[in-house]
Amino acid sequence: MHLNSFHNFLEYYDKVRNRTKTIIAKIPPDKIDWTYRTGKFTFADLIRHLGAIERWMYAENAQQKPSRYTGCGKQLADGHYAVLKYLDDTHAESLKIFYSLTEEDINKKCLTPDNTPITVWKWLRLMAEHEIHHRGQLYLYLSLLEIEVPALYGLTSEEVAAKGLK
Repeated sequence: MHLNSFHNFLEYYDKVRNRTKTIIAKIPPDKIDWTYRTGKFTFADLIRHLGAIERWMYAENAQQKPSRYTGCGKQLADGHYAVLKYLDDTHAESLKIFYSLTEEDINKKCLTPDNTPITVWKWLRLMAEHEIHHRGQLYLYLSLLEIEVPALYGLTSEEVAAKGLK
């Protein structure tokens, strides 16, 4: 991958994060520690996970360093405001690292946490897929709480179907 297209990817990835934050903004502050079942991620866990894994796994591995991800517990940030700030702060740190990578860097192989070699730019492409996966969980959690969320890209599925050919 060329560095200019990699930087285009990073701009895209930042937009992925902004779309995730649009959904996160729908979480009522008093529900930040809500989960659908004991032992499963809470809203706060999911948000901390996105920040922590981006910074401490993906960004570290992209620099040819081992993962420093140790989980997504309350020790990272506790409370609605602190959790959102943690996500923003770790994202800013990660982007600084990603934008510092050279053409040579992004075409090197890094090791995933299970010691699988993968090209850095491909590893970071998986980071976007990972975020989108967890955004889907946030949508589901909000749906379980009967909290309305905006359509991500314009129309909802129902609105598209209503406009379809009859």
